[in-house]
Amino acid sequence: MIELDGSFGEGGGQLVRTAVALAAIAGVPLRLINVRAKRDKPGLAPQHLAAVRAVASLCAAECSGLELRSRELTFTPGALRGGEFRFDVGTAGSVTLVLQAVLPVLACAPAPSRVTVVGGTDVRAAPPLDYLRQVLLALLARMGIAVRCEVRRRGYFPRGGGEVEVAVTPARPRELPLAGSTRTARVAGHAHVANLPAHIAERMRDAAFTALGELPASIDTSILGGADAIGQGGAIVLWAHGESSVLGAGRVAERGVRAETLGAAAGTELAADLAAGAALDAHAADQLLVYLALARGGRFTTRELTSHARTAIWLIKQFLPVRFEVGEAGGLVRVEVRAR
Repeated sequence: MIELDGSFGEGGGQLVRTAVALAAIAGVPLRLINVRAKRDKPGLAPQHLAAVRAVASLCAAECSGLELRSRELTFTPGALRGGEFRFDVGTAGSVTLVLQAVLPVLACAPAPSRVTVVGGTDVRAAPPLDYLRQVLLALLARMGIAVRCEVRRRGYFPRGGGEVEVAVTPARPRELPLAGSTRTARVAGHAHVANLPAHIAERMRDAAFTALGELPASIDTSILGGADAIGQGGAIVLWAHGESSVLGAGRVAERGVRAETLGAAAGTELAADLAAGAALDAHAADQLLVYLALARGGRFTTRELTSHARTAIWLIKQFLPVRFEVGEAGGLVRVEVRAR
C-alpha cells in the first residue's frame, strides 16, 4: 500500500483526484491522510467524494473514509472495467473536475465506456466545460485518445443539475512532443450566459477581442434557457489550435464581477501565452502530465509551472516508472517526461 500525505504541495482536491486515479491505473492500494489539509474547510467535500466514488466504480475498489469532511481515506482498487456509468455530484460541484479524475482511468480500461456526470458545468475554481471540450479533449485526441462529449444541459452554482455525457475509447496515449509554438494560430472562442441578459455574453466577447489586440479571432455567443440550463450563469472560453498543440483560457461568470473583467482576463492570458510561444497554457500543463506519464514520454513548454503541476509531478512518480526534467528554455518552463 502506498501511503501519502494529502497536505503535500498544493494540498487540495487535485491531489485527491489524481491519487485515486493513479492508484486505479497502477492497481496499487492507497492510504491518504491529511486530505485537503491546506484548505479553509479541510477534508472531503461533495465533489471530491463524487470523484473518488466515480473512480472506485471504474475498478470495483474497496474504500473506507468516504464521508463528508473525512480527512483520511483508503482505496484498494480491483480490475479496471468499461461499461456505462452515471455519477451525480449532488450539488453544483464541478463536472469537469470529476471528469479529470475518471478520464485517464477510462483511457486505460479494457473496454469502451459511456459516462454521465451531473453537477455544475461552469463553476468557480474549476475549468469551464468548454475549456475541457476545446482544449483538453483536443490535446487528448492528438495523443490518440478519442473522447466524445455531449452537453445535455448546463448547470451552475448553487443548484447544479448540469448533465454531460462522455464516451471514451480506450487507448494508450502516444508520446507527444509539444515544444512547438502556436503563435500563428487563429483564436476561436465561445461566450455564453444562461437565464441572464444577452448583453453579458456580448460584453465578455467584446472585452476579449480588445485584449487580444491584433490577433485574428472569432468568438461566438449563445443565450441558454429552458431545458438547456438550470439556474443562472455563464462563461467565456478562448482557444488557439496550432500545428502541434492547443492553448486555451477561460473564465466563469461570477456575481459581482463585471463581464468586461472576465473577457479581458481570458483574452490577456491567451495573448500572453501566444506571444511567449508556449506550447501549453498553465492549466493544460497541470492536466496533461498524467497522460504524458502514461505514454512514458513527452515534452512541452509553458509560461508557468503551477503548484498544482509540481504536486502532480511528485504524485505521478509515486505510482508510475517515469521521471521528469524541468528546466528553462527561452524564458519558458520546459518539462520533459521520460521512462525510468
